[in-house]
Parts: sequence; C-alpha cells; structure tokens
Amino acid sequence: MHIPAHIAIIMDGNGRWAKQRGLPRTEGHKAGTETARAVVTRCRELGVRHLTLYTFSKENWSRPKDEVKTLFGLLTTFLSREEKSLKEQGIRLRVLGEIEGMPLAVRQVLKHVMRQTAGCAEMTLNLALNYSGREEILRAARALADKGMKGDEITEEAFAAELWTAGQPDPDLIIRTSGELRLSNYLLFQCAYSEFYFTETYWPDFSSEELEAAIRDLNARERRFGKTGEQLA
Repeated sequence: MHIPAHIAIIMDGNGRWAKQRGLPRTEGHKAGTETARAVVTRCRELGVRHLTLYTFSKENWSRPKDEVKTLFGLLTTFLSREEKSLKEQGIRLRVLGEIEGMPLAVRQVLKHVMRQTAGCAEMTLNLALNYSGREEILRAARALADKGMKGDEITEEAFAAELWTAGQPDPDLIIRTSGELRLSNYLLFQCAYSEFYFTETYWPDFSSEELEAAIRDLNARERRFGKTGEQLA
C-alpha cells in the first residue's frame, strides 16, 4: 500500500454521534479526542509524513460558550497528556491558524509542546486552530504586499511560502467524516489537486481500518494533476 505524504482530515460529527446516543455534545467531543489520538498513532505507524487535523475553525467561535470552553479544555488536556508520546514517536506539533487569538492557557500549552517537539522529524502533526482558509490566503497576500513584491514577481511558490503550511507538501488526501460534502473553508489554496474521501461515519467511530480503506481508495485512483496520459506518482 502506497502511503500518501500528507493526509488532512475534517473531523466532523461529534455532536450528532452524541445526540444519536442521547448524550450531551461534550461527550461526543471527548470521544472524538480519543479517535484523534488513535489516528495520529496509526498515521505515524503507517509512515505518513504530515497529518493535518481541522480542530477549531474561526466559525466555531459562534458555538455556545460552554461548548467552546469544553473544546479548548479537551485540547489542553490532550496535549499535556500526549506530549511525552509525541516526543517518543518523533512527532512534531505545528499550528495552522491565529494562535494569538486563542485563550492564554491554550496558547501556553501549544507553545510549550511545539518547543518540546521542535526537533522531532518522523511526522508533522498540524492542528488547524482558529483557522480560516480564506483568511490564510488574505494573510499571505498581505505579507507579499508588505514585502513590496510586484504582481509579476508573485509566483505560486512565493505565495505558498507565506501560508501556514509553508515548507510542507500539499495534502494528497483530504478525508471528511459524517457524510457532509464540503470543504468548510479548509486548506483552500493547498487542496488544488488533493483527492477527497467522504464517509458517513461520525468522527468518534472513525477507525484505523477506515483510515486504511481511505488510503487504499486513493491508491486505486489515477491522479492526473490536470494532465492526460499515464498515471503520475
């Protein structure tokens, strides 16, 4: 099985998973955290070099305050608990998004774990936090303007270098759980030639087996990158 270099996941369906079981939404988020832990570990075992998890979008601020508080509490607990494991597995943590716009306690633990794992080189784990794909594009455009670059000097490479994913390959595969068929403002520039895998499975029930099924599905496709002819690697 050929392993993609970069997998990105839209982790959707925690609330519906909980509702289906007569549980509060917070229980769905707790279960989803355990799924994230298992998927990170399995991706590392398979040899995925970059994994991006859509953790908290800018739009998520509109959710009830108690739910937002729970989400950030789960995040800080997860990172504090998994710091040692990330280092042992050689996983580097990075954040895609406006980290300074998050609560102080969250910023502190994120920056601490990023420092502690900065030297890890087996896999990069990106958490998209306080993230907006459109805002990322605007931010990159402003950065190039601030540098005084003229229009004809701006290349795709120069633009990509200003994105939060700078230095990383674009996602080969984007997975979305829960049956929704949209990108939700996620990696809009980077997904130009990504392949998509949509599943009805709610995120808390997404298993390592389904992860591998998604990779096998990708392997069965012919990726042309806008070209005709023989399959490209």
